[in-house]
Amino acid sequence: MTEFNGIRWAYDKYELIADGVVHGVGLAFALIGATVLIFYATLWSSHGELAAAWIYSVGLVLTIGISFSYNAWPVSRTKWFLRRLDHSSIFILIAATYTPFLERGADNPLLLGMLIGIWAIAALGILLKCAFPGRYDKLAILLYLGMGWSGILVAGPVAERIPYVSMLLILVGGVIYSLGVIFHVWEKLRFQNAIWHGFVVAAAAVHYSAVLTCFSMANAGL
Repeated sequence: MTEFNGIRWAYDKYELIADGVVHGVGLAFALIGATVLIFYATLWSSHGELAAAWIYSVGLVLTIGISFSYNAWPVSRTKWFLRRLDHSSIFILIAATYTPFLERGADNPLLLGMLIGIWAIAALGILLKCAFPGRYDKLAILLYLGMGWSGILVAGPVAERIPYVSMLLILVGGVIYSLGVIFHVWEKLRFQNAIWHGFVVAAAAVHYSAVLTCFSMANAGL
């Protein structure tokens, strides 16, 4: 076990390899998926929808890339710095995932307010993680979950603007993320970090499918 600034890292070689494989697969699919999404959004979408596709794609690739770097980096001051970026990027991914769906309802004051609010909370979360590194980690987890499930408040108006399949995939992805948190906090379980990130990659893939479906089916008039 290695400790730095009160934070402990207790992963053996095989756990690090497993986690690296999970991240590598996730990053590869994120890069491919982002390219496909932006290509089709360029063909099918309005300027606002294209901007939302870019925001989502950058958030997805950035978050997985930073997580890969942080978890693979040896324990050092650099890893401590990457930890701040890693935890901050989760707020970015949550807000970025909301963006393609809420943008479609930007003409609705409630959905526009939700979009602004979710990014405001993300900004506050980033400030929390950067200003107080290594502290308030449990509070951050509650913020992640609260942000993720706050979409229930606007589920009705969103459902009127995106395909039913996308709504279902959003729900499934949220459940996968939430179940993964069990392993995130189960620190005594061997390979818990790789398992947790496996849930993250799986949930992100489901949410990506929701976004792509939203663009493709909307273009088809479904």
